[in-house]
Amino acid sequence: MSDASLLKNEDSLSGFFYALTAYVMWGFLPLYMKVLSHVPPVEVIAHRVLWSLPIALAVIVWLGRTQDLRQAFRTPRTLMMGAATATLISVNWGIYVWAIGAGYALEAALGYYINPLFSVLLGRVLLKERLTWAQWAAIGLAAAAVVLLTVEAGRLPLVALGLTVSWGAYAYLKKSLPIGPNQGFTLEVMLLAPFALGYLVWVQWQGQGHFLQGVGRDDLLLIGTGLVTAIPLMIYANGAKRLRLSTIAMMQYIAPTMIFLIAVFVFGEPFGAVRLIAFPMIWAALVIYTVSMLRARGQAREAARQSSSVIQTGT
Repeated sequence: MSDASLLKNEDSLSGFFYALTAYVMWGFLPLYMKVLSHVPPVEVIAHRVLWSLPIALAVIVWLGRTQDLRQAFRTPRTLMMGAATATLISVNWGIYVWAIGAGYALEAALGYYINPLFSVLLGRVLLKERLTWAQWAAIGLAAAAVVLLTVEAGRLPLVALGLTVSWGAYAYLKKSLPIGPNQGFTLEVMLLAPFALGYLVWVQWQGQGHFLQGVGRDDLLLIGTGLVTAIPLMIYANGAKRLRLSTIAMMQYIAPTMIFLIAVFVFGEPFGAVRLIAFPMIWAALVIYTVSMLRARGQAREAARQSSSVIQTGT
């Protein structure tokens, strides 16, 4: 596919399969992380960073975009923004890994369901974007579901809110990072790698590490965290370039739906009466949000078509 075709705001079959592959891989990720639940989350995150680095660098070399990274390291503003996004993604990973291991996969799914609505609210507050009444209704319905879960549990659903806020802030800052998605991910893991390596050396020195301790399965799984981290992100980046934003918005619910199903039917997490009410409220909010977005985009395309017709008629 040529560069020119990638710039068109249209769907392609290759883009659909790229995005579908990434979301399905993210959907199955809890099964992988559950097997590593005996390893402390910080150690898992350190391995995710360290083993992602050679994969990310290999892709950048293959794409011939190493100059972008060199320029980023010479630009203080880009470095500061990269450090901020790297911090946010590591926090998001940490919450996610801990949640899966500690039996909070349902809350993780809830967080990723709420995230699109939080991003809409973030756009309203920080970018002064106008919201339709339907979008406000969707945000209100999601907020009501969170309140319901809070009252039932006697505490805020911190895992869901932590994942929502960290990923929403990450996505917001990532939009402003002046390099491509693959280069941005590589920059993030390069900035995190010294801390990850230092931590892993320290835990190995203390005899508390799980790598190279004679358990071959652990060694392979920890090395594999680089694959399950870097590959879906880079596949997704290529899919996003080949799909309309509205298509990506609808497909993004594949992963949390798979996480939800795995949490209930594989991990056996309790799904009581309150969750039976709250989750459908979230799903209804997402339906309202998605329909509103698709309708707005359809109206915009129709307005553009009519404007083009008037111009052609005038000429």
